[in-house]
Amino acid sequence: SCYLLKTNKQKMGRFFFFYSFLCFVLLISGCFSSSFEHHLCSPTEASALLQFKQSFQNMPEEYCSCWWDQDCFPKTMSWNESRDCCTWDGVTCDLLNGHVIGLDLSCNLLRGSIHPNSSLFQLHHLHTLNLAFNDFYASSIPHNIGQLMNLRHLNLSESRFSGKIPTEISNLSNLVSLDLSYSFGLELDERTFETMLHNFTNLELLALPLGDISSPIPVSIHPNSSLFQLHHLHTLNLDNNYFNPSSIPNGIGRLRNLRHLKLSGFYGKIPTEISYLSNLVSLDLSYAYGLEVDERTFETMLHNFTNLELLALPFDVSFHPNSSLFQLHHLHTLNLDNSYSNPSSIPNGIGRLRNLRHLKLSGFDGKIPTEISYLSNLVSLDLSGNECELDERTFETMLHNFTNLELLSLYGVNISSSIPVNISSSLRYLDLRDTNLRGVLKENFFLLPNLERIYLGSNDLLKGVFPKIHRSNTLLMELDISHTGISGALPDSIGAFSSLNILNLRECQFSGSIPDSIGNLTQIMELILSNNHFTGHIPSTISKLKHLTNLDLYHNSFSGEIPNVFSNLQELRYLYLSNNSFIGPFPASILSLTQLYSLDLSSNSLSGPLPSNQSMLQKLNFVDLSYNSLNGTIPSWVFSLPLLSSVSLQHNRFRGLADEVIKTNPTLKELHLSNNQLSGSFPQSLVNLTNLETLGISSNNITIDEGMNITFLSLSSLFLSSCELKDFPHFLRNVKTLVYLDISNNKICGQIPNWFSGMRWDSLQFLNLSHNSLTGHLPQFRYDNLQYLDLKFNYLQGPLALSICNMRKLILLDLSHNYFSDSVPHCLGSMARLTVLDLRKNNFTGSLPPFCAQSTSLSTIVVNGNRFEGPVPVSLLNCNGLQVLDVGNSAINDTFPAWLGTLQELQVLILKSNKFHGPISTCQTKFCFPKLRIFDLSRNDFSGSLPAKVFGNFKAMIKLDGQDTGNIKYMESVLNSPFVTSYEDSVSLVIKGQDIELQRISTITTTIDLSSNHFEGVIPKTLKDLRSLWLLNLSHNNLRGDIPMKLGQLNMLEALDLSWNRFTGKIPQELTR
Repeated sequence: SCYLLKTNKQKMGRFFFFYSFLCFVLLISGCFSSSFEHHLCSPTEASALLQFKQSFQNMPEEYCSCWWDQDCFPKTMSWNESRDCCTWDGVTCDLLNGHVIGLDLSCNLLRGSIHPNSSLFQLHHLHTLNLAFNDFYASSIPHNIGQLMNLRHLNLSESRFSGKIPTEISNLSNLVSLDLSYSFGLELDERTFETMLHNFTNLELLALPLGDISSPIPVSIHPNSSLFQLHHLHTLNLDNNYFNPSSIPNGIGRLRNLRHLKLSGFYGKIPTEISYLSNLVSLDLSYAYGLEVDERTFETMLHNFTNLELLALPFDVSFHPNSSLFQLHHLHTLNLDNSYSNPSSIPNGIGRLRNLRHLKLSGFDGKIPTEISYLSNLVSLDLSGNECELDERTFETMLHNFTNLELLSLYGVNISSSIPVNISSSLRYLDLRDTNLRGVLKENFFLLPNLERIYLGSNDLLKGVFPKIHRSNTLLMELDISHTGISGALPDSIGAFSSLNILNLRECQFSGSIPDSIGNLTQIMELILSNNHFTGHIPSTISKLKHLTNLDLYHNSFSGEIPNVFSNLQELRYLYLSNNSFIGPFPASILSLTQLYSLDLSSNSLSGPLPSNQSMLQKLNFVDLSYNSLNGTIPSWVFSLPLLSSVSLQHNRFRGLADEVIKTNPTLKELHLSNNQLSGSFPQSLVNLTNLETLGISSNNITIDEGMNITFLSLSSLFLSSCELKDFPHFLRNVKTLVYLDISNNKICGQIPNWFSGMRWDSLQFLNLSHNSLTGHLPQFRYDNLQYLDLKFNYLQGPLALSICNMRKLILLDLSHNYFSDSVPHCLGSMARLTVLDLRKNNFTGSLPPFCAQSTSLSTIVVNGNRFEGPVPVSLLNCNGLQVLDVGNSAINDTFPAWLGTLQELQVLILKSNKFHGPISTCQTKFCFPKLRIFDLSRNDFSGSLPAKVFGNFKAMIKLDGQDTGNIKYMESVLNSPFVTSYEDSVSLVIKGQDIELQRISTITTTIDLSSNHFEGVIPKTLKDLRSLWLLNLSHNNLRGDIPMKLGQLNMLEALDLSWNRFTGKIPQELTR
């Protein structure tokens, strides 16, 4: 897509550079005859330039953007007194008198602001000033800009100027070109706008923002505006942005000499007058998404624009086969964005635009027409962002015909093809991400002579191993094969890609160690190997990667000590080594990384103290060392880092007095110290962390005075679990912005105080008060946005008030292990967002509420251990997403609810210890209980024969999730919450005669328990097919006959109980194997 940006913006740039370039050529030619004995440049102006240079810093190169075909470069590096300033980069002089007449510092990495008395304004002879693509810190354009009266070309685009455009800019009456585009913080009032244009009578190029969200007086262009008197104007770029939209003024048709027109942020109908601009060479409306055009105006436009070479449109137009669009024989660039309209197919007539060189189509669907392959002159083709299909034959024909193609992006297009072979040798950029690409990677694919960037990620069907490369490739700069099925070891020949800047192998199936040849990638900036199966040590050769900014080895199986190789990586900004098996001390060389911004070494086995010597991590913003075994005191440098925003040290063994460890840092927003060995009193210094949003000090030995009166101005998340609290902390009264509060596992007793339940915490979404000694009735909380409420393991009692249903956004409600009584409010079963409802081990009575009587999201319903009566509510049929239903240990009186078998997601069904009776029938659908893993009907009054047909439907017990891979998975309910994304279900089972509480349910825990009923007859043959069965309990029934030998085929069976029946014959020998 970058090729298609080569539009008006580039043409403007060329226009600006032309004069400077001409002068430069003359200067060079003059240099051959010059003796260099004296500096041509005026000493005063040289000094002014040096002062101007000194007023700025250089920003990091990765923050700089520029025109697509230019790089950012600090031109001022060459400026020094020993050289003639006329030879300095970016400076152009008049060869006759030595005055500086041109200053081009575009893409120069400048960062700072221009002072009103800047030495820049001493350069009175300047004709050209270009400061585009820098960072002026959202400062104002100085009023003294008006002193540069000789300026003919001024470009301040994309340089983060803000504030009002000064009226003094109107003094620059000699301007031929003015470019203030992409300066979204600038404000332009109508009076300045009209004065400017009235004075700029020679203007040929104009690029302006017409208003910002902060602008008090957005410009409205009236029909008699001075804009329409600019008869020399050939290039116009007006950015009206999306905050102050207005329609395109009718007067636009009076600018008859316009050749290049770009309009952004306008809305409404395109005026018919625009068709008068018959000299247009380029028309770019690509960012005017609010525009509408009727077919007649559209066709008239295109009929008149016979010279059009570039066309970019953002709206839906119905292209008939004879559309004037297909008569534009000079058209070389076409960009049609249909993303904001009703999807339509790509018109067949596209194949008639035989001179097209650049084509970008977005927001289309259907099949890509074969006619597109007729465009044999294409240099760039971008079809990304479409829900299109491209058949394999058309794909191959395209590639065969497009011999000049340099850019091909089909991101998201369904091509369902193998990696193409006949690719243009001119190709520089290839993006086939998320295209259902299949097959294997081959070496010749990487040897295309001009290929610089390859993106093949998000193609699960791309398999095989990474090929060995037998000759070096010095052109390839970016390679992305992330989220594919490519496996095996990374070959030594990876070092052949010596020019790589980015290597992204995230979430593949790579294994083995990283080869030492990785050190040959001396130009690499991003090395991303996360979510694979790499093992072994980090190779020491990684120290050669001196340009590395991002090293991501997250979630692999690396082991050994983290080597001290980082002192050479002085450009490293992101270091992610978490979720591995690293051991040993924290590597001291990390402390020397002056550019490091984010550090994550969490979830390893690091040990020992952190280095106490002063760190050089002055730019560190995020540090996560959690879930290790680090010990000792937390060194003072951790809290003295000037830009530190987030510190995660939880689940280690740090010790020391909390008020001595924790220091004031005004930039700190997140502090996680839970599960350590910190002691002493609650540190008062925390109050001085005025920007603190998250505080976690759970499970330490910190003493908290519940009555202390302190204020946290910005606190949103507070973790005080296992802190020996005996009361609700009073300082919570002063916290107005709470979103997440966890004070579980404490010793708080008594009723929930009125001040707490009455707090107007409109932002509160997560509340955990579990594992305390709370008593009394459940109060009416006023937390309208609460999503997660956990009150389990308390002594709360009494009926549930209907007001509990006022918390309409609840996703999880856990009231288990309390003493609640009476009936459950019916509204609780029909809350639209409720996903997990756990009411087990209470004293509820009456009938079960009508679950899912209205549309709900219920995934888990556990009401085990109450005194419910009556039948199972038929409304459960509406619980389409239900995975767990546990109504055990009550007094429910019903026959077997075979209709539950229609719930296609149901995995756990527990009806044990009730008054169910009668035979086990099967449901009448084709697929009955297809995902059931746990089937517990024990301790009821069921009778009749064992249900052979029912067992035959248990497909999930025939083959196991993860059985082939050896990965054990656990059942969980997905919660649509930013704090808790999943909930792990738990269940109580009788295993080998013991009641066992499983805190989470693995998918291998496949169980059938029909014990303690009145079943009779023989064991059905269908049981032998349940090869994933882990527990089978048929004890305490009236079963008879022989024990089937084929039960021995149940290889996964861990527990079998057939006792207390009437079996005869021998115990099959197969059961003993």
